[in-house]
Amino acid sequence: MPNASFRRLYPPAAPATDRALWVLLRGADILVPADAPSTLFSGTTESPDVADVVDRFLLGAMGDTPVLAGALDPDAPLPEGYKTAGLRNVMADADPETAALTVYASQIAQWGRIARFCSACGQPLGSVEGTWGRACPSCGHTVYPPVSPAVIVLVYDGEGRALLASKPGWGKRYSLVAGFVEPGETFEECVSREVKEEVGVEVGELTYTGSQAWPFPHQIMVGFLARYAGGDIVIDETELADARWFAHDALPELPPPFTISRQIIELWRSQR
Repeated sequence: MPNASFRRLYPPAAPATDRALWVLLRGADILVPADAPSTLFSGTTESPDVADVVDRFLLGAMGDTPVLAGALDPDAPLPEGYKTAGLRNVMADADPETAALTVYASQIAQWGRIARFCSACGQPLGSVEGTWGRACPSCGHTVYPPVSPAVIVLVYDGEGRALLASKPGWGKRYSLVAGFVEPGETFEECVSREVKEEVGVEVGELTYTGSQAWPFPHQIMVGFLARYAGGDIVIDETELADARWFAHDALPELPPPFTISRQIIELWRSQR
């Protein structure tokens, strides 16, 4: 979490005070003020001040103040002066602290919806104390909230150019090569494989740049710079619409600033 004062808590932890902060969810969307990108709502540990909730769970504490997530009744009208926003919009517009808490709340809420029955024997799952895990009391199978690692990489050459790619439906926007890590594969191996598969070139001299939680539905994007090592661009037409070299001072339409892809691009551009 960006704010060091936030401390995660896990079932069966209970709030330490009566007053609380809330992230409010309505299905896959987030409740926000009509005239602001997002906010944490005040309330008691039983209910936020702006609306009633049909379900709640404790995320952690901001200092001494509990932080909870609450699910609104999807059939109830929204409180006056508020609207819902998609998670991607909240990540783009909210302050980093609120965005991070919202991402966390959304993923745990999704986990609660899907982790109800054992995938091994079909029996109802119980909780694993001190974690978000679920365990089957019948066969002992245990599961935890999934986090799927994926790499995202900017390929650059020695002439001030970056290799950017576009997917079908993106229009004029270009971004970076990305893909999921496969079983038994390191991040470095995944970078080389994905670049080769998607754009046909070889890379080396990998540099880690950072990571970003990407809750669509549960990825963690691990970013790299990689130096071009040879080969001609040959795109995987099942994945990409185009890929080409762009000079650092003549880049195309890029992803939004909040995305790790844009942050890696700006990092590379700043090093020129």
